[in-house]
Amino acid sequence: MVERRFHAPGIDFGKLRAELGLVVDFPADVEAAAAAAVDRHADGRTDHRDLELVTVDPPGSMDLDQAVRVVADGDGFLVHYAIADVAALVEPGGVLDAESRRRGETIYFPDGNVPLHPRVLSEGAGSLLPDVDRPAVLWTVRVAADGDVVDVTCERATVRSRARLDYAGVTADAAAGTLHPALAALPAFASAREAWSLARGAVMLDLPDQEVRENHDPRHARAWTLQLAPRTPADGWNAQVSLLVGLCAGTIMRAAGVGFFRTLPAAEREAVDELRSVAASLGAHWPRGDTPGQFLASLAPDEPSTLALMSAGARLMRGAGYRAIGTGLADVGAADAVTDAELVHAGVGGLYAHVTAPLRRLGDRFATEICLSVTAGRPVPDWVVAALPGLGKVMSGADAVASTAARNSVNLAEAVVLADQIGARFDATVMRDAAGRRPAEIFIAVPAVIAPCTPAPAAGQRCVVTVTEADPEAATVAFAAD
Repeated sequence: MVERRFHAPGIDFGKLRAELGLVVDFPADVEAAAAAAVDRHADGRTDHRDLELVTVDPPGSMDLDQAVRVVADGDGFLVHYAIADVAALVEPGGVLDAESRRRGETIYFPDGNVPLHPRVLSEGAGSLLPDVDRPAVLWTVRVAADGDVVDVTCERATVRSRARLDYAGVTADAAAGTLHPALAALPAFASAREAWSLARGAVMLDLPDQEVRENHDPRHARAWTLQLAPRTPADGWNAQVSLLVGLCAGTIMRAAGVGFFRTLPAAEREAVDELRSVAASLGAHWPRGDTPGQFLASLAPDEPSTLALMSAGARLMRGAGYRAIGTGLADVGAADAVTDAELVHAGVGGLYAHVTAPLRRLGDRFATEICLSVTAGRPVPDWVVAALPGLGKVMSGADAVASTAARNSVNLAEAVVLADQIGARFDATVMRDAAGRRPAEIFIAVPAVIAPCTPAPAAGQRCVVTVTEADPEAATVAFAAD
């Protein structure tokens, strides 16, 4: 059987950027400010260049927000997490500050990104590149063997990353027993923290992540392919470090009565009941006492029923937002008038804040500054307090743009890849049943497509589907099951 190759030539992602009003380039004065940025806190840093830290990111990444070290500490773990100190390089009230507030976050497209900060800062002076001294906020967290946090500090520091690693390489090193010394305890730490989070109601979904990637086959002109984004164990290990620090930040800010939280309300009863109903229909055993997250984490990854259950589980994760407390300003709640239920992020099992990606997310700069001030016993800076009332709106808007950019990029690539495949048949798995006016949804592995299908079997079934629509102008595709 001849292997079918699927390519999407000539996709204009610039059109998608224009439709969203996004401009890659920065005004000249903003570029100049970024090029001239200096460390505003150079005299107040602790020298931690002795720490053996490494970065773990996708291959080719240059905007490196985090450098990590996770080692054994008795029967527990010692975590060092250095985060790029963007607040030290951005003058409050300056043109660089104003432009970053306008953008909100870095927006990603298959052919590049629209950065939050000029690249001279995000990929240069602010990035934790290897073998250079960099200003950072260093989090030091001691974690018990059962995943509980024993102690946490954060401080401004000078650090020096030893190596730039990627997820696939770290996973391979772990399998070979040759992990970098800075990551010696990372897999064990991540396992402990995952169990800790699941016991507190966290939900970890394993859904297909479509990726539009440039094709480098010399037999073809520049074109794009649709595939599943690589997902390795190291992706999950690294994520647990970021979640740990975000939960520590949330706890610090809640105790101080001032903060900027990433929130997600507890799942509604009907969403949990729906997941139980889908589980029962597929014959999946839900152990008595297990949370929805523990049940989903126990599923066999290669079973088609797991895909349907994870899709149903996604409905547990509705209502994400942001909440600021305690500044005494209008539009921000007094800390004692806001309950933990209003601040919690149910998806990660606690009070949580974004603090680990300040080169790519605006809100991290402000939440980090609150944590630094609180732990040092200093008042929160006025420029942070003044920003809090409007920060949630900025971040929610930027998140919506980022989500639209990702979705539109995939939709367009799907339509172009399948434009010459009308009538072609593919093996698929049904992710979601039809309901009301909503069609069923199917997943195809090659090319990586998630699309509506009418008619279709029940969720969790494998089937053969036929392409019935692929319209590059409308960026839509559709299938029908045999």
